[in-house]
Order: sequence, then structure tokens, then C-alpha cells
Amino acid sequence: MPVRQTVLIMVTRGNRDGSTTRRSSDVPTSRRHLSLVAEAPRIPLTKMRIAAIAALAVAAFVAVTAASRSSAATAKTTQAKPTVVLVNGAWANNASWSRVIKRLQNDGYTVVAPPNPLQSLNGDAETIADLLQTIPGPIVLVGHSYGGMVISNAATGNPNVKALVYINAFIPDEGESALGLDSSQPGSVLGAGPPNTVFNFVPFPGAAPGDALLYVKPSVFLKGFANDLPAKEGAVLEATQGPAVFSALTAPSGPPAWKTIPSWDLVGTIDNAIPSSIQLFMANRAHARITEVKAGHLSMVSQPDAVTKVILEAAQGVAG
Repeated sequence: MPVRQTVLIMVTRGNRDGSTTRRSSDVPTSRRHLSLVAEAPRIPLTKMRIAAIAALAVAAFVAVTAASRSSAATAKTTQAKPTVVLVNGAWANNASWSRVIKRLQNDGYTVVAPPNPLQSLNGDAETIADLLQTIPGPIVLVGHSYGGMVISNAATGNPNVKALVYINAFIPDEGESALGLDSSQPGSVLGAGPPNTVFNFVPFPGAAPGDALLYVKPSVFLKGFANDLPAKEGAVLEATQGPAVFSALTAPSGPPAWKTIPSWDLVGTIDNAIPSSIQLFMANRAHARITEVKAGHLSMVSQPDAVTKVILEAAQGVAG
């Protein structure tokens, strides 16, 4: 005969006055029915707490470890990117790097483009060298035109400068000057005629006898510097050119940094200010990694993608 047991059930009933009445009811049921509502096996409370705490601890450890690894990986990636310092040349200014700066920043690089004083080679190099001393970590130092003279001297002895990049630039050996190199082979508009047909000579306070600020005449600028740019853009660049002191362009270089630091070079094949033959001579002498681009003297304006690519190659070549 089936064994019958009683299950106590609480019944709640609504009253007319809105209250409720609870009463119990004994409902007979069989062992078979009881098995369907049997209580789950009980785990002692202390063991349950220990298990929960252990699970939480493991989860927290895994989360913290993953976050630490992620942070370390991010920091390593960030630290692996050198700071890029861009130095403008004569008859340009630091704003001429703007299109390159935008591209480098989009790639996650920190970029510094200080104005080159264009006052004296030694003074200009010291100004940039002092700036470099304030930058932590690896540096890729880039120079355009006369800026190549400056970076070759500014980087000497600085262990943080890991790469030199020359953009349509002078790469001097010790004792060489910018105008001396530019006149070493024919083809530059800067030596195409008497100096007073190429430059406007402007006096400045404190100038030594015979020294002056040099502005490139508009017609020469458009032909020599902006020959691959729209005429209106070239006219704006001519109007905003940064004049250089004559003695800075004739000053001899000190021991150049390219003899101890790897270098990259972009050669503009239609450059009328520093002809490509002169650029290639200097680049080969420095054992630079050479990229030739159909560009005029202001390649960072007319060909910013190509210029950025060379800088990124240098940055990636010295990373890690």
C-alpha cells in the first residue's frame, strides 16, 4: 500500500474589505509526488562561502593580470614610437611641415616642429640641440634644405637621436657650407646669376659688415622652390618665406652626425634649388637609404605622402 504523507500548504484568500486571510491546508500526497518537490542537497554555509570567495579571487586575479598585460603592451607600443623633430630650411618656415605633421600624428607619433632661427649655423644647431635635450626617449631628426646642415650638427653626441632624415637637404661633411655645396655642380637657380639678381639683401641690427638677411626674389622662388606647386600656392609660400642670414649659409659644418647615426634621404628629382645630382652625391657619401621622388624643392608641401613614408621608414627602422 502506498505510503501517504501530508504537505502543509498555505492558502491566501482575499476578503471583501480588501484584507487577506492565510490558512493552511493539509494535502495528502505520495512519496512519488514528494520526490518532485524534494529539497536540493544542502551545502554547509561555510563551504559555500569559501567556494564563492575562491571563485571571486580567481576571477579578480585573471582580470587584473589581463589588464596589466594590456597596459604593459600599450605602454610598450607607445614607448616604441620615437618623437619626430622636423627642422625647416632657409626660405621656408615650420608651417611648411603641416601636411606631414598631420599624417604623422594620425599614425600616433609625437611631432615637434620648432622654428629654425636661420641666423647662424652654430647658433641654429645649438638651438635645436638644446631642444633635443628636453625630449625623453628616442628621436628621429628630420631636416629640409639648410635644415640638413643644422641637424647634422645638432645631433652630434646625442645618444637619443636614432635616425637622421634628409628631405631635399644638404648633408655636409666637416668644413662644407650650404652655398658651397649648392654651387659644387651646375643647375641651381641660386647660382644662376649675380647674387643681386637672385636675392634681396636686407640689413638687420647687429649685422657684421657685409652680412645681411637674404630673401629669394619672387620670380626665382617660383622657379626654384615651387615649380611643382600651383602658382597661387607658390606665391603664398614666397610671401611667407623665412629669410636666412648670408653668413649662416656660408659657415662651415662641424663634425657631422651622419657618420655615426643611420640616415635616410628623400631626393627631389625636379628640385631646382638643390639639383638632384648634388643631393645624390651627398646621400651616397653618407650611405643614406635613398628614395627618389618626382618633386621640387618643397616636397613636404607638394608630396607629403612620400615624405611621411620616408620618415616612417626611418622611425620603424630604429624602433626597438
